[in-house]
Amino acid sequence: MLNIALFGPPGAGKGTQSALLMKKYNLSYIATGDILREELAKKSPLGLEAQKIISEGGLVSDEIIVQIIEERIKSDHSSEGFLFDGFPRTYVQAYILDGLLSKLNTSLTSLISLEVDKEEAMTRLLERAKISGRSDDNETVILNRLKEYEQKTLPVLNFYNELGITAPINGQGELEEVFGRIEEKIELALSKSRMNIVLFGYPGAGRATQAKKLAKEFGLVYLATGEMLTDELKTKSDLSKEIEPHIKEGTLVPDEIIVRLIEKKIKANPHSKGFIFKGFPRTLVQAYILDGLLRKQGTSVSAVIDIEVATLELVKRLDERGKTDQKQPYDVSTQTIVKRLEMHEKKTLPVLDYYQKSVKVYRVNGEGSVDDVWERVLPPARETYRTVR
Repeated sequence: MLNIALFGPPGAGKGTQSALLMKKYNLSYIATGDILREELAKKSPLGLEAQKIISEGGLVSDEIIVQIIEERIKSDHSSEGFLFDGFPRTYVQAYILDGLLSKLNTSLTSLISLEVDKEEAMTRLLERAKISGRSDDNETVILNRLKEYEQKTLPVLNFYNELGITAPINGQGELEEVFGRIEEKIELALSKSRMNIVLFGYPGAGRATQAKKLAKEFGLVYLATGEMLTDELKTKSDLSKEIEPHIKEGTLVPDEIIVRLIEKKIKANPHSKGFIFKGFPRTLVQAYILDGLLRKQGTSVSAVIDIEVATLELVKRLDERGKTDQKQPYDVSTQTIVKRLEMHEKKTLPVLDYYQKSVKVYRVNGEGSVDDVWERVLPPARETYRTVR
């Protein structure tokens, strides 16, 4: 989900640029000023309450703002994100917006700050007053609004600066020129909004099949440590000799080997839309490592999908796989299969507990055909896509 806050003093051109942004990115427009004027026109209780504040060039109370914005967000389900014009205007409202977006399991993508000097803003607003006839566009009110902006709204930049999502834009110039500058910043922000899914499940749960389908559906890079290790074994390199004993015995390959393989894969795909991780992380330590690897790329784990299959079904699947060309070293006997499943339960399940504290974890029934499971995996993946984009 792409969520943009368009920031700038009165007269910066936020309304004009908002129209262009809505059309290009299919965003829902949330402009507190426009919504309040709608309430004024209807002479609703909310409008009457806000009328005096607006006419004096002051800021409407947070209680009123929250009611308006939350209702608008809840009523719109067709867009790919929200464009906020005129909100947040204060440091407190920045926290309010964060809370509202958290309800949707999303956050603000970028705060676009249109920078226009005071003289230019005054000229624009006085000209707009002649055209629109708005009673709140006279010199006295304009000066008050600009003063309010400097005193109360500029500190919001500090809030978002700490999050590293502010994008200052020169708001002076031709309309298309300014919009081009905004587009550039948004595309840069989107490039960092990777969709990174960790696909969990016991050996035999069908993770590889579903992971490859997800990679194709969303344009992600498929990253499977098991297959990467197998490919390395085929090279007969010195590294493969370190890997081979662990594969045969069904034990975990040392993290220092895994990290080198994963980092190489990530670096080879700097412009990817994201990654689908299968077989990693398998331990709590590896979860920390993955967080660090992704943080270096300016991103993080977006969601976890856990494919659940009954133990007896897992044993049956792995035993059958052991009779095919796709067999793994630990598929050779019931003893090695059970040992591998026990290791997963002991080492990997704590990783799920770790992620439940920080990201959305989806549990999916892995029983049935490939298509049956795909129908269950796809909805949470789509929800994750909407959240990160």
